[in-house]
Amino acid sequence: MNKLPDIAINFPEWYQEVIFQAKLADHAPVRGCIVIRPYGTAIWENIKKILDDRIKATGHENAIFPLFIPQSFLSKEAEHVEGFAPELAVVTHAGGKELEEPLVVRPTSETMIHHMFAQWIRSWRDLPLKINQWANVVRWEKRPRAFLRTTEFFWQEGHTAHATKEEALEETLLMLEEYVNLAHNYLAIPVIKGRKTKHEQFPGAEATYTFEAFLIDGKALQMGTSHLLSQSFAHAFDMKFQDKDGSVAYPYLTSWGATTRLVGAVIASHGDDRGLILPPKIAPIQVVIIPIIKKDTKDQVLEYVTKMEQDFKKYGISVKVDADDTQSPGAKFYEWELKGVPLRFEVGARDIASGTVIAVSRLNKEKMTVFVENIVNWTHSKLESIQQELFIRAQKRYAAMWHKADKFEDFKDALEENNGIYQVGWCQDHACEVRLKEIAGSIRCMLESKELKNCFNCDKASLADVIVGRAY
Repeated sequence: MNKLPDIAINFPEWYQEVIFQAKLADHAPVRGCIVIRPYGTAIWENIKKILDDRIKATGHENAIFPLFIPQSFLSKEAEHVEGFAPELAVVTHAGGKELEEPLVVRPTSETMIHHMFAQWIRSWRDLPLKINQWANVVRWEKRPRAFLRTTEFFWQEGHTAHATKEEALEETLLMLEEYVNLAHNYLAIPVIKGRKTKHEQFPGAEATYTFEAFLIDGKALQMGTSHLLSQSFAHAFDMKFQDKDGSVAYPYLTSWGATTRLVGAVIASHGDDRGLILPPKIAPIQVVIIPIIKKDTKDQVLEYVTKMEQDFKKYGISVKVDADDTQSPGAKFYEWELKGVPLRFEVGARDIASGTVIAVSRLNKEKMTVFVENIVNWTHSKLESIQQELFIRAQKRYAAMWHKADKFEDFKDALEENNGIYQVGWCQDHACEVRLKEIAGSIRCMLESKELKNCFNCDKASLADVIVGRAY
C-alpha cells in the first residue's frame, strides 16, 4: 500500500486515497459511479439498520416503487421538473424500439409515489399515510466524488401524507430530529440543523430543513434533508380525500431522505494520516485480534485468541482474528489502522502467561495492558469511550472553526482561503445571498437563534442568523 497523502495539507487527495486503499469502494466503468466494496457496504448496512429501525419505530412502513418514471409525471409540478431537469437520465429506447413516452431513471420518487398516493387516499381514515423506500437513484453529477457526490447513489426516501399542515410540519421536524440523533449518537458527527433558504430548498417544497456537517478541511456537507411539501404535489396529482365533515380536501405531504453520503461524512469527519477512524457503533469490525506467533507457541496462541473471539461474539462485540501467517504483525497493524478498526488486541505467549493482553486504541494510539478475566466488560466500556471521544473531538474542531462576522468583507478572504463556519446576519434578500458566490460560498441553513443585527451584505436589519460555508 502507498503512503497516504498528508491529511492537513491535501485533504481531498487523502479522502480519495483512503477510500480506495481501505477497500471501501472502487472506480466503476461508468463516469460518476463507484462500486461499493464489502467493507464499505458493511458500514452502510450498519447505518441503514439503525435508521431503518427508527423509521419503523416512528410509524412508517417500507415499500418498493419502480425505478422508471414516466416523463410526464415530472412535468406535473413546475418547480420540481425545473429543479431536476439538468440531472435527469432519460430512457428513450427499449426492447429494440423507441418508447411512446420517455422514461426517467428515478432521481427521486415524489412523483411516482404521489401518483400512487392519489389512488390509495380516499378518506380521512386513510391518513396519515407513512411510507419509506430504500432504493438507488440517478442524478447526472458534473463533479463526482466517491460517496459525497456520485451519479448513482443509494438512500432511503420517506414520503407521508397528512390531514393538516400542522401534522405534516410535525412529521418534517420529527424526521429531522431522527437524522440529528443518528449523526450525533451513532456517526459521532456534530451537525448544525436549520432551514434552507428559498433558493436552496427542494424543488416544489414549501420548506426544506437540513442537517449540515463541517468536515476535517472545514467544508460543509449537507448530510440529509426533510421537506414540508405541503399541497403543491397533492394538487398536481389530483390527490383528494373526504375529510371528517364530508368536504373534499387535499392532503399535506412531506418527504425526507439520507444517502450513502453518510458514509462519506464519516470518512471525512474522523481520520488521520494513518487512515480511517470509525465510530464503534457503526464499525463492521469493532475489535481486531492480532496473534503474535512463534513456531513453538503457535497452537497455544491460536487456541487462546479463538476463545477470546468466541467470548466477544457471545456478548455482542464485532471481532476479527487476523491469523494470516503471510503478513507480519506490523503489516497487520498498518492495515487495520487504515481501515479504522476502533480497538486492537495483541496477544502472544507471554501475554497468555501473565493473564493480560495489549490493547491499542485507534483514536489516540494509546497502548494499554488489560487483564483477560475482565476483558469483555473493559472492551464494552472502552468502545463507548472511543465513541464519545470522537464526538467531543469533532465538537472541539467545530468550535475552533466557528466564527461570527458582521460584514462580508470581514470574512470573505478567510472563508475562501481556509473554509470554516461563519454565522452572519441576513436580510433574506436573494441578492445578498448571491454575493456569496464570489467566493464559492453559500448559506447552508437559517438558524432558529438570532444574534446579529444587520445583514452581512447590505446593512439592512437582519431577519435571521445564517450559517455560511463552502460546500462539497
